[in-house]
Formats: sequence, C-alpha cells, structure tokens
Amino acid sequence: MTALYQRQRAMRHHRQAALQRGVIAVLDVGTENIECFVLRFDGVADAVPGDGVGAMAGQTRFRVVGVHPTRSRGVRFGEIDQMEETERAIRTAVQGAQKMAGVRVDHVIVCFSGGRPRSYGLSGEVEVVDQTVSEHDIARVLAACDEPDYGAGRQVIHALPVNFALDHRSGLNDPRGQIGNRLAVDMHMVTVEATAIENILYCIKRCDLELAGIASSAYLSGMSSLVEDEQELGAACIDFGAGTTGISIFIRKHLIFADTVRLGGGHITGDISKGLQISMTMAEKIKTRFGGLEVTGRDHREMIDIGGETGDWELDRRQVSRSELIGVMRPRVEEILEEVRARLDGAGFEHLPGQRIVLTGAGSQITGLDQLASRILGGRVRLGRPLRVQGLPQSATGPGYSALVGLCLAAAYPQDECWDFEIPANRYGGHSVRRVVNWLRENW
Repeated sequence: MTALYQRQRAMRHHRQAALQRGVIAVLDVGTENIECFVLRFDGVADAVPGDGVGAMAGQTRFRVVGVHPTRSRGVRFGEIDQMEETERAIRTAVQGAQKMAGVRVDHVIVCFSGGRPRSYGLSGEVEVVDQTVSEHDIARVLAACDEPDYGAGRQVIHALPVNFALDHRSGLNDPRGQIGNRLAVDMHMVTVEATAIENILYCIKRCDLELAGIASSAYLSGMSSLVEDEQELGAACIDFGAGTTGISIFIRKHLIFADTVRLGGGHITGDISKGLQISMTMAEKIKTRFGGLEVTGRDHREMIDIGGETGDWELDRRQVSRSELIGVMRPRVEEILEEVRARLDGAGFEHLPGQRIVLTGAGSQITGLDQLASRILGGRVRLGRPLRVQGLPQSATGPGYSALVGLCLAAAYPQDECWDFEIPANRYGGHSVRRVVNWLRENW
C-alpha cells in the first residue's frame, strides 16, 4: 500500500504542477472513441458552502480551450488490448486538442471504464488527541480503516471518506476543529485490475506525457449527470458506453458504489451486424438512425434499406422492417438492464431514499430505453446529459461526453482522498459496501 500511496501522491503533485502552469489535458480512453479536452485554469474560485473532507475542495475556475475526438483502436471492454494502436490514437487525440488550444500540454488526467471495478465499504475509529479534531486525527482515523482483502493483481483507484461521526454525532462532512473524544469514519474504496492501470501508464509515457491522475468513468459520469438533489437524496447513474455499462450510486453527494457490466452499445451493433448480415459500419448507422426498443403498428410497415455496394443486385437492394430491427436490438438491451439490476440489488440500492435512476452515455440515446429501463430497473428513470462547462463546443455536450465532463470537474474540483493525508499504511480486515449503505439507511 505504501508504494500505491506514493504513486497516487506523485500524480497529485503532477496535477498541482499543471494547475500552477494553468493548463492540463483530460483524456477518456473509451472502446469506441478516445477523446481529449485541454483545460485552461483562470484562478481559485469561491468555496462551496458545506464542503468538507471528501467533498470538492481547492476549486479552480476553468474553461475548455481544446477538443479532439478520434476513433479508438486497440481498446476492448474499456481496457487497452493493443498498445501500439492505442498509443497512436492517444497521440492523435492529444495533438488535435493541443492544436485547437494553441498550447502544449505536459500533464494528462485519464479516465477509463474497464478494469472490473469493485466497491468496498470501510470503517475506522480512534480516540481524539487533545479533544479537538485536527488533520492528524483525520489521518489517523483513515489509517484505522480495515483494508479489504481485494486480492493480488488489483489496485486502489479511489478511497473517499463518506461519513464522519464524533462521539454520538454522525453525518459530519468535516469534523476538523470540533470538540469530541472519539472520531469514526466510513470510507468507500474502489479497486481495479492493476494491469489496466499499468497499460494506461505505459501508453501515456510513450506519448511523452505525465500521468496526473486516473479515475473510473462510472464515478465521473455520475458527477456530471446527476443534479444536486439526486446526489444528495440517493441516485444511480447508468453510463451506456460502447464496450461497458458503468454503474455508480451516490448519496449525500458521495460515491458509495461503482461497478461495470462488460456489455455495451458495441454489442448491440454487433448483434445487428450478425442478425442482418451487414457490416459493422452500416449496422452502427442503422442503429443510430432507426434503432428503437418499442414496436408500434407503423414499425411493421416502415422499411429500412440495408443494402451495400457489393455489386450483387439482389444483396444491395435488401430491406428490413423497423420492427425486425427492434427485434434484434431489444434482447441485448434487456440483458444489459438485467445485469445492471442485479448489481443495484447487490449494492442495496432499494434502501436509499431517492432511488432515482439516470441514464447517460452514447448508448442511452436509443429510442425507448428510458421506458424499458423503468420497467426492468423499477423506480423513476430519466435521461441525463452532462453539466455545461465553459468553452465546451455544442458537439461535445451530448450524453457520450458525460465521463469526460466529469473528469473536467474532478480536475478543477478535486475531492480529498485517503492518500491526501499523511497516514500510516497499516491496513487489514475488510467489510462489504453494504456497511456504508446500512449506515445511510439507519442515519438518514
């Protein structure tokens, strides 16, 4: 754990250096696209009332000055599969964004959706020194949290304080300076496969860039797509990507669960390609233009040209009805939603007071997805788009940019994590994420 904390702190130092210079790149390494934004920072903004440990701190005004998406090659299930192809795509995206911004960047913060993330709920408790809670006491109580046995070959990517309790007072955001005798904390930890991080680090270094941070796309999509009331009362964000579907649950503005389903919009496109015997490119066009999930009487009569340019007159003049297309798409979408429901049930989502579900990501734009999701997942479902940030062009405001906009917010408004404190590395034992959910249910 000591080496891990040192790496995380080194990335934080790189981010601070980039902030002092006033420019940084954020990069989304996706299965279908690799997208890069260049951010310019204008200075420190006013603090948001109620922020504390684990909440967004050190806020900085920023604007997007460069944007460049490129076709992703070498990425599968949100993880790097071919190093050279991915390196080439990253270079293209970063150089394009730099050219638009008219500035060179040396530091980049990356998000990705792979790595099979797992969530853990941890807890710790210590006696307060001198009866007044200090930063040292915060460090000690975080160090006292039981470290879960997450197994070899995995690394911690997020370690966020969720709740502090001082004596009999619970639900504290920032207990520093308060009087008490015993300090307790609940913390949420996310781990991913170590190879996924190492591959990203290798590609970034090969592009002559310094990695200034790394984050889970599921977490970031929730940050940018959930409104304040949803984050406060309890909501889940479902990010439909091309290779994976990310799941994040927030309550009291804190992430308490993150996971992914290794199915996404690319699998729907693949089903169309195989079912209708057409190319993936044509299948993607048909899905985007005519795709849907609810059959109406008119869909049996609406015909879609699926021909190509093979030179075969019969083959190039084929047609299918829209109802046939829906019949190909719907089973895969139902499979994805059933997997999502199983993950939400396992996390105890039904115990949260809000239970709002927000769909985002490029795949969320399929017509009828919100109605089908409402029936399968239950609760109130809405389609979400990321927050508007200054300088973002209209072409980059769609649901497919939710994770990248969330990464912009994380770069400008970083949340305190466990490695931001000088804490000992003695960790042992473990608890499940249900501990945090149970606390929320008992104390809400």
